Amino acid sequence: MERTTTWPSGSAAEPGAYPESAGTRPSVPVALARTGAFAAVYAVAFVAGRATVISGSSLALLWPAAGVAIVWFCAQRRSPIRWVDALALATIGFVGNAVTGAGLGLSAVLTVANIVNVTVFVALLGRRHPHLWGGGGTARLSTPRELGGVIGIAAVAAVVSGTLVWAEVWLVGGAFGGHAFTAWVTRQVASTIVIGAAGLWFGPAISAFRQRHGSVAGWWRDADRELRAIPALRVVEYLAVSLCSVGAYLVGFVYDDGLPLAFPLIAVTVWAAIRLRTGFVVLQTILLGGAAVLFTMHGEGPMAAVADPQMRAWLAQLFVVLVSAVGLALALGRDERAELIRELAAQKELETQHAALMSAVIDSMADGLSVIDAEGRVELRNPAGVRLFGSGNTVDEATRRVRHLDGSPVTGETLPSARALAGEKVEPVDVLVTDADGHDPRIFRVSATPLSAACGARRAVVLFHDVTAERRHRDQLAGFAGVVAHDLLSPLTAVEGWTEVAAEALDAAPEHPALDRSRDSLTRVTRAANSMRGLINDLLTYTTARDVELARVPVDLTGMVAEIAAIRTDAAVAAGRPEPQVTLGRLDPVHADVGAIRQVLDNLIGNAVKYTARGVTPMVTVTSARRDGIVEITVADNGIGIPAGQHEVIFDDFHRAHLGSGYAGTGLGLAICHRIVTRHGGTITAEDNPFGGSRFIFTLPATDPPGADDGEQLVSLNLPTTPAPTHADKVTALAA
Repeated sequence: MERTTTWPSGSAAEPGAYPESAGTRPSVPVALARTGAFAAVYAVAFVAGRATVISGSSLALLWPAAGVAIVWFCAQRRSPIRWVDALALATIGFVGNAVTGAGLGLSAVLTVANIVNVTVFVALLGRRHPHLWGGGGTARLSTPRELGGVIGIAAVAAVVSGTLVWAEVWLVGGAFGGHAFTAWVTRQVASTIVIGAAGLWFGPAISAFRQRHGSVAGWWRDADRELRAIPALRVVEYLAVSLCSVGAYLVGFVYDDGLPLAFPLIAVTVWAAIRLRTGFVVLQTILLGGAAVLFTMHGEGPMAAVADPQMRAWLAQLFVVLVSAVGLALALGRDERAELIRELAAQKELETQHAALMSAVIDSMADGLSVIDAEGRVELRNPAGVRLFGSGNTVDEATRRVRHLDGSPVTGETLPSARALAGEKVEPVDVLVTDADGHDPRIFRVSATPLSAACGARRAVVLFHDVTAERRHRDQLAGFAGVVAHDLLSPLTAVEGWTEVAAEALDAAPEHPALDRSRDSLTRVTRAANSMRGLINDLLTYTTARDVELARVPVDLTGMVAEIAAIRTDAAVAAGRPEPQVTLGRLDPVHADVGAIRQVLDNLIGNAVKYTARGVTPMVTVTSARRDGIVEITVADNGIGIPAGQHEVIFDDFHRAHLGSGYAGTGLGLAICHRIVTRHGGTITAEDNPFGGSRFIFTLPATDPPGADDGEQLVSLNLPTTPAPTHADKVTALAA
């Protein structure tokens, strides 16, 4: 798990605020100053390392210069003059080795190997941990996983550089055996863990020193404030760990009486790692590792008793690696755990607030909400739900109180909640709900949604809204519209009849200049009356489509469509328009109300004929397909189509898709179709016909056709027309 360094909120030391943490390069003078400082430290570390060379061997017990070089090149990763750093490192290494008797050839080999070691480490760190300071980011070393990655990278770099040393020494005829190779790798890794890990820990804070503190005085004030904030008992524990560390190493290395007492020394490291700050642990590992090397170099301690100088050097370095790795891993693991606990607490607090907010929102809803489990029990119900539906705890109680709008009972399987538990998303549907005693019926609009499997066991969310007042108001308006429309038919019939009589009388009168104007006026009256009759008929049909009880019987759609097509063909011929061509596929019978379905098909076929471009022969195709007890009927045409974005709104009341295009209509035809199909439990949709025009698809319950033929057949209807009604017929009807 990788984690970035965080600073106190609101401080100028946030990672994005650091000039170099954001990826900017330091100026050349700043880079040169850093190069000089690191070169001086590296030279001191080089001399210190050469001072730990074991007598009778060319191996040093510790090589701090490798760790210093790692920190040096990590800090200068974005330097514009990195070649100066490489030159300084090479110069110090070559001169130092040559002066201390390594020989010019070996000095050159070791110099190249040191440069390769640091270059490989920095490159791999940037690739493996680009978020860390020194790898291209701003975060400090903060998890055991990252520590393990750093150790692995140090081992790879040490192996690569050690292999280079072995190859070059072999080429010049020198000896570099397995013990020397192992000691080289262990020495490089130990130095990287002790010194390099300290740099990766303290590096971000040092780089952001000016942003965090401003000056040395500011750092002193901040440090003093932090020290004063440490509890007294924790200060005592710091002192105790320090004193016990000194005592343990004295016992283990000086006053051991020849006993191998080095293994208990790790106890003080573990104590510090699990109790104290990681920065203290980093410093402790440096001091304890250095103490172990110094004691061994002066012949004190269990490792000094090893006669083989190479083995002695390897054991001393391995001890330093072990102590440092264990201490840092425990400390970083503790920090990671503490950070995870903080994040978990923050997340828990956030979730608590979110849950409280959701609870407040649900409780404030005007609509009722219930959560139903797989057993039909009510797990949750908001106050509006209790107010609207009562406090019943099971779906069975609701089943006894729920009815369809026509009064028929709703079975448990068809309840919206049961359908949602089965995985179906239930669109809003109106149902009749009584109180617990079966009285006070109200109409609820109910919808239900299944909860996802991520929530555990199957559940359903049911929403219900009381629409009793809305339905009552709408019923009153619809009833009023029906009464008015019906009462207007009688005077309208009189207007149409006497207008036609007046027109015929004018035709029989002697020619007069004023007759043309009178005929034009009567024509306008006739047109307006016809429009009014269409609107009244649509209003009556619209009201009937909602109120009249459905008489469901098996319906033969083939004969019905053939009859409607014949009537439409007669009307087109009588009006002098192109004769429509109606093609029928095999139409499965349905279980529906005959008159209502005739209205649907008549509206759809009539629209297909009417909304055809001028001079184009209407081509209408009616087909069906049966699927699982449902018949899907399709009415396709070659008309002018439906404007984009109106394929759903065309089913709204009084919506006209082709306003101003010369096509008359009231905007109620498709609304009537939608209402009838919905009352039958089906759906109706509109889409573009791939071959031009429109395609309406609606579904109805199927019925088993008696003696149905499974063969598919297409029947083209071009039926003979009937004579148009005569003037005498119209006058007779008017008089009647």
